[in-house]
This record gives sequence, structure tokens and C-alpha cells, in this order.
Amino acid sequence: MVGVRRVAFVVAAVLLLFGEPWSVLVLLPEWPVAGTVVGTVVFGVAALSFPVLMVLGHGPKQSDAAARVGDVTLGAVWVLFTWSVLTHVLRLVLLVSGVDDPARPRIVAGVTLAVAAVLLVSGNRTAMRVPPVKAVDVVLPKLGAGLDGLRVAVITDTHYGPLDRTRWSERLVAELNRLRPDVVCHAGDLADGSVAKRRKQVDPLGGVQAPLGRFYITGNHEYFGEAQAWLDHMASLGWDTLHNRSTLIERDGARLLFAGIDDPTGAASGLPGHGPDLAAALDGSDPEVPVVLLAHQPKQVAQAREENVDLQISGHTHGGQIWPFHLLVRLDQPTLSGLTRHGPTQLYNSRGSGFWGPPFRVFAPNEIALLTLRSA
Repeated sequence: MVGVRRVAFVVAAVLLLFGEPWSVLVLLPEWPVAGTVVGTVVFGVAALSFPVLMVLGHGPKQSDAAARVGDVTLGAVWVLFTWSVLTHVLRLVLLVSGVDDPARPRIVAGVTLAVAAVLLVSGNRTAMRVPPVKAVDVVLPKLGAGLDGLRVAVITDTHYGPLDRTRWSERLVAELNRLRPDVVCHAGDLADGSVAKRRKQVDPLGGVQAPLGRFYITGNHEYFGEAQAWLDHMASLGWDTLHNRSTLIERDGARLLFAGIDDPTGAASGLPGHGPDLAAALDGSDPEVPVVLLAHQPKQVAQAREENVDLQISGHTHGGQIWPFHLLVRLDQPTLSGLTRHGPTQLYNSRGSGFWGPPFRVFAPNEIALLTLRSA
């Protein structure tokens, strides 16, 4: 019964995603018969192929070629669907203005297609660029004067995957090193796929320079593949893997604890010892020493505030990645991006440095966060 419901949901979602833009772009404008037939065939083939491509690309076989086509299709149809819905307002304006058929639906179709094309082109450029730096000052009252001005660079959600972004990875590392941070953190969702398939893209991260530490935690996507293998591989690249553990850094007599916990999906992964364990990560910590916690999902701040963690660094949301998907993300997470306060705990949520799936970012730019920690 669960399987039947899942299939029914997928069928309904595909019909809605492809059917709405088909009606706006093909059906309602009443094009000549040849145009209507060609448009219907294009949407029909895309709708039938899409689920197959996603299963082949992101299922057990992990066909990168299928994933690339499926991901682009997903991004394109999501943007077309969104703006097909929104341009119904334009249809109403044209009706009130006295514009007659068939001009009215054809104007709507043209505007929909033009807006979608602009957003997809600009969204692809944003997704594929080296992320710009977002500088933020964070005041930690317990931070000692010796660590005042500590520079923490944050990357997250790199999602190395079906597109070979080795060159992008090298440029990302060059930008990080240009910033000369004291500490660099990767807050999870490193790659999609096995170490064997993705290590070429990930290995440039071994060149990141940070004199006081490079820290990495798992995200949910590691648990769709080889979480422990990625922890081991990042450790081999010289990163400190905060797998429910912590590391103390010191400078000029001041101390700061960097702790990290697994993503919640680790608890159901079947891997021994995986799943978030904040008590283990903070075991033996000095209550006078401020704590920076790496936790992939912003909602993990609920546990962090109970332990009086000073600062949590997260990712996961991508800032929504493709507008207006952020509305769905907000149903599950307390914040999309930026610095917020949750009781005694401050939370910095990065929009992420890469992208998952569709190579587009629409109204949700990527970033390298550069947090400068300040004492009171």
C-alpha cells in the first residue's frame, strides 16, 4: 500500500509540474495544429522520461549521464511551473485591459518563456561560479582576547556529483586560501556518490590552508552513500573529522572548542556509532570555554541551545536554491540563511557553496561565509 501511494504521488507531481506549463505554453494560446502537436510531444516525452532519468541517475545505478539530463529537466520544469502559475496574474491584467484572444494567452506564453529563460541562464551562472565571500562578525561573550578576530571560513553543501567540477573545486580552494582564514569548516553534504567516483573533485580540498584547523562533518547526503568512507577520506586529506567529537584550539592563552555532530539521518543508516550525539561531542568540555558546533541542519540548534552552545554553524537549506522552493524548506527548518539567535545559542546558517541536482540557483546565491569572532 505504501508503494502504491508513493507511485500515485510521483505520477500526480509529474502531471502537475509538466501539465501546468504545457497548458500555458501550448494548449491555451491555440497555436496552429503543427505547433500544438510538437509542443505536446515535447512535454509528453519530457514528462515520461523525467522519472526514469531521476531513478537511473540518483538510484542504485548512479548513471551520471542520466542524472545530468534529469537534473537539468527538474530545474527547468520547476522554473517553468512557477512562472506559469504566476503569469495567470498577467492574464487577468490583460483581460481587464481589454486585450482579446488569441493575443492574450500568446502574450502570457511569451512572457512565461522569456522570464524562465532569463532565470535559468542567470541561475546557472550563479550556481557554477566560485562563491562570493559573505563577511559576518559574531560576538561570543566568553571568547578570550587572544582569539578576538579569529577568522573562520565556512563552506558547505558542495555536493560534488554528476557534473565534473574539479576545476571549480580548485578555484574554490584558491579563494579560501586568498582569505587567509585561521580555521576552515565544511558543514556537510560534501559529495553525492562514492569516494571512488567523486574523489577527483574532492581532493583539491586537501590544499586548503588554515593554521588552527580544518574541520569537517557529515551531512544527510553522505548517508545516501558512503558516510564513513568520506570521513576516512577527508581525514586522509588532513581534515579533522568531527564525528561526534571536539577539538580545542588555543591562541595567546585563549581557548575555543570546535565540536561536530553527525547529521540526524545517520541514526537510521545502520552504521555503528553514527547519528548525532552532542553529549559525546561535548564530553569533558570546560563550561568556561566557548563552543562552536558544526551541525549540518539548522534545526539541530534545538539541542545546541539546551547545552548552551555559543555558536552553531549549519548549511543544508541552500537558501532554497531555486525560488520559491524556500517556502517548503521553511516548513522543516527554523531559518534559511544568516545569523540568528536561539536562546543562548547563535546560529549561522550558510546558503551553501555548491548546489544539489539542478545546476541552477535562482534568488538564492551561493557563498563562502567568513565569520570573524569577536570577544565581548
